[in-house]
Amino acid sequence: MRETEFSTGPPPTLPPGARFRAERFLGAAAMAAMVAITLANVLVRYFTDISFAFTEEVSVFLLVFLTFVGSAKAFLDGNQIAVTFFTDKLGWRWRRRCLLFGLAASALMLALLCWFGVRMAWDDFDMEVTSPGLGAPQWLYTVWLPILAAAVIVRIAQGFVHVWRKRTQ
Repeated sequence: MRETEFSTGPPPTLPPGARFRAERFLGAAAMAAMVAITLANVLVRYFTDISFAFTEEVSVFLLVFLTFVGSAKAFLDGNQIAVTFFTDKLGWRWRRRCLLFGLAASALMLALLCWFGVRMAWDDFDMEVTSPGLGAPQWLYTVWLPILAAAVIVRIAQGFVHVWRKRTQ
């Protein structure tokens, strides 16, 4: 068996020709919004005695949103967190099996997060929970957890299919 491309580190799960336009756009938009909110908060605090403390809710939501968007991209291009000390010493076949196992375990974890996220969002909706700062319905924030977890699962599935089809190296 000849190992060339993936002799060091985990193989990328990126299918050939895959692009991340949606993830890049959404990530950049979330970062821009966080920067704008933080800058406005700092400027208002500096020039007046008023605080935009309620903007923390939006900033936390955008940070969680950015985390999930970044995770979706990371799972496809092989940049997810991985401890590869032992798998780097394996041949391609065993490394591929470990990668498939890791992707399947990640998908399972995110599926559980999606399930419990749906339950949490439903509870927030059913009990009419409001956010502490803005007084907005809390489910408007929590409904995004299962949606974004499902988006990451889709990207993991794409990577899984790509690695599954790649039989030899």
